Amino acid sequence: MDWHPMTTKGIEIEIGLRIKNARLKKNMTQLALAKKTGLSRVSISKIERGNGVSLSSLIEILRMLDLLQNLEQLFPPSELSPLEILKIQRKKRKRASSSKKGNDPNETW
Repeated sequence: MDWHPMTTKGIEIEIGLRIKNARLKKNMTQLALAKKTGLSRVSISKIERGNGVSLSSLIEILRMLDLLQNLEQLFPPSELSPLEILKIQRKKRKRASSSKKGNDPNETW
């Protein structure tokens, strides 16, 4: 599915439909999902209709529908090349720098 031309509301509706389909595949009522997630049945209904969802609610819903692993597709881990790893390691500080004489009032010379 091409998400780019969709409005935010359109994406919310699509996510809600997918949640509803996943819930029905599990043969679970809105009330059962609500009890498992700690949300109200009305909240589940609103989410399924595309009326917004908080991130924490979405995570709980995904957890109860055994879909939490799908978050990996949203943010796949970045794979660094050996050269990129080497560049990062070179940039790391190896030691602390000393303060200049006279700048540190706690320093005794």
